[in-house]
Parts: sequence; structure tokens; C-alpha cells
Amino acid sequence: MDVDKLDREALVEMYRAMRLIRTFEETAVAYFKQGLVIGNMHMYVGEEAVAVGVCRALTREDYIASTHRCDGHLIAKGADLNGMMAELMGRQGGCCGGRAGKMHQTAPEVGLLSANGIVGASLTLGTGHALYCSMFAPGRVSAAFFGDGGGNQGAFHEALNLAALWKLPVVFVCENNHYAISTSVDTSTALGSFYQRAAGYGIPGLKVNGNDVIQVYQAARKAVDRARRGEGPTLIECDTYRLRGHHEGDEQTYRAKEEVAQVRANNDCVPRMRQLLQEREGWTEEEDQAQLRDIERQVSAAVEFAQNSPPMRAEDMEEHLFAE
Repeated sequence: MDVDKLDREALVEMYRAMRLIRTFEETAVAYFKQGLVIGNMHMYVGEEAVAVGVCRALTREDYIASTHRCDGHLIAKGADLNGMMAELMGRQGGCCGGRAGKMHQTAPEVGLLSANGIVGASLTLGTGHALYCSMFAPGRVSAAFFGDGGGNQGAFHEALNLAALWKLPVVFVCENNHYAISTSVDTSTALGSFYQRAAGYGIPGLKVNGNDVIQVYQAARKAVDRARRGEGPTLIECDTYRLRGHHEGDEQTYRAKEEVAQVRANNDCVPRMRQLLQEREGWTEEEDQAQLRDIERQVSAAVEFAQNSPPMRAEDMEEHLFAE
């Protein structure tokens, strides 16, 4: 693991971002169980290193295309926690006024034009963002996150083909968490991987440990730099693992409890980063607890903001749907 180009401050910031994502989501789940968070909950727990590593390589002006697991991407890109939590609770102070819920959050101020619940749609949306960049915003880059399930949609091939043909500035990021709902990637995907498909479109493809935020960042940095130079897209497959079910309430009968426990104990990206900081940078328990308390205060403030914001009104449902 090469950390020479990342100083202590950068490593601590990445660790903090990963913990912030996890704390935010675990808090949201607690309120979901109380009936205060509305709609389905598809959590990003276990995959935080991918969002943080990729978004660290991007600027605030760059675009990202997200999925139904958008919390991690939003937070890693710098979205407002207050607006996110209020959105989950269906409040007027939400980033979409309480209309979007978990899967369709929007934060254009940080480059996320909209998350969505259509499997594979982020590939074509991200390609569209890149086309806009090439035409009207040279120097900007798009990153399209998608899961292993999205990698087996026709949109995958359509997006990569067009992006490669036109040398669009897009980085395709496969979050291979090994299960598309309940279908194992081993039983649904030829070769068992996605990065090798890049060769068919004449673009670079590589696979990294998606639980290692440094590996993800280094791969993303090279891909983003390549895109900014006008050399076209890159496909990065991040081998990761979701530690919760496909959605809250998922009984997870398709995988052994021992499998999840083993990953949580041996390859969870958050404690992995903590260990690196301890070994390389002398990160102390006092620093760790102080950081966690600060994160918890920030998330608690977001909850307070959400609860103090009035509920979305039914009579406002059609607002912003039609051009004036």
C-alpha cells in the first residue's frame, strides 16, 4: 500500500469521511426502525472506502452519478447532512423538499444531479454528464457508480461503447459487493469479474480491493487525470462487500451468516483504515474517540434539524414537476 503521496492530514480526512458515512447510515437505520425515516432503506455499510477513495480524486465541480445506495456518494462528495437527513424523514428541509426519499436524493451543488433506483441507470447518466463536460465544461470529469447487478444490464455496454467511441471524460466505478439483491456474482457473471470487459472497448480496466481506500483513491486518481487530459474513460472494479442486507428487513437467506461475520472481522474498510493510521501515523485512542464524538455531534445536529423541519405537504407534491 503506497501512502507516500498522502500525508497524515489527508489520511485522517479519508478515515473521518468513512466513519461519517457509517455513523449517518446507522443513525438513519435506528430512526427507520422507529418509523421516522420513510420508504425503503438500501444501506452502503461496508462500501464506504469506494465512495471516499473515488470522491477524494474529484473536485467539487466534477459530476457523480449514483444509485439507490447514494448516502455514501453524497457524503463523500460533501453534500449537506441536514438536507439529507431531512429528506429521509420526508421533511420540507430535505434536499428535495421531502419528495425523493432514500433513493432519489439530489445535490447539484456538489455535482450529484440525481440518484435513482433503476439498476444500471447511473452508467448512462454518468456518460451523459461526461458528454456535457466535453461540450460545455472542459476540464470537468464524471464518475458513474454502479453495482455488480448494474454491470449485467445492457446499459453497461451501451455506456462504455459510447464513452470509448467519443473519448468522454468519465470514470466507471463498479462497486462489486458480490450480490445483486440475492443473486451471487459467481452465478450471474461470466469470468466472475467486470474490469476485463474494458478490453472490448479499448479502454483501461483494472480491479482493486474496494475495502482499501488507498487503493481505490490511487486508481481513481489515475483514471480522473486521464479523463481530464481528454484520453477517455476508465473502468475500475472495486471488490467490496455490503455488510447489511440488500435492504433493511432483508433476511439474507442467500448467504451464510459466517460469511458476513468473516468479512466484518477481517476486511471491514473502517477498522482497516484505523489500523493503518495507528501503525503509520501514530493515531491514538484519544484522537479516535475525539473524532467519533465530533462525528456523532454532526449527525445528531442533522437529526435535530430534520425533526424541527415541517413535514412535506401533500398540496406541494407537484411543485417543480412542470416548467413555468
